[in-house]
Amino acid sequence: MLIFIKFILGHLIGDFILQPIKWVIHKESNKIRSKYLYLHVLLHFAIYMLLLWDLSLWKLALIITIGHFIIDVLKLYTNSFYKNKSIPFFIDQGLHIALMYCCVFYANLYEHTLTLFQNLDWSLITAIVFVTYPAAIIMGKILDGMSNQIETDHKSLPNAGKYIGIIERLFVFIFIVIGRWEVIGLLIAAKSVFRFNDLKERNNRKLTEYILIGTLVSFGLAILAGLLYISQ
Repeated sequence: MLIFIKFILGHLIGDFILQPIKWVIHKESNKIRSKYLYLHVLLHFAIYMLLLWDLSLWKLALIITIGHFIIDVLKLYTNSFYKNKSIPFFIDQGLHIALMYCCVFYANLYEHTLTLFQNLDWSLITAIVFVTYPAAIIMGKILDGMSNQIETDHKSLPNAGKYIGIIERLFVFIFIVIGRWEVIGLLIAAKSVFRFNDLKERNNRKLTEYILIGTLVSFGLAILAGLLYISQ
């Protein structure tokens, strides 16, 4: 596992810390002809070897480096097929992690993967999944009769409210699991402060009540999930 963690660390350093924007732009423009593509890959190999500090693992580092090169080339040539550029980014990162995992644990890949899945806290995973999109849909159903009475703010970012709700519920759930209830109060206070000026300017009582109900339902669902998880 330590070797896998070192490869992950090397990937994070090479892909995010030691890769200037200039390199990224040049690679996207010139693709496989970009000199920075090869420099980027060589840098990864050097970082892997420095972190591993074991010459006997050079073949493993080389295989992962070659795989990294292939994945990067595929991303460069498929980027244009996606309107949302975050999709190829996450696919790319997922493939890199999968490559490193398969290479490090290739000797007992099936057994290690099976053990990993058996040791997962499925109750925790279920609770986390619940407080994201399912909770958002439940909130939508609860507030459905009120939403048509509220004027839509076209100045807001698309789906911003949904993502804010997901993030706040995740925070609330985490704080409950680690037993920091007082932080939840601070979170509610912080949200109230940010919303206060906006609501004051609009002077819309219906909107204020709608946001208050939405906030309480959102926090309530997260608290319910947290309590159910810690009570098992």
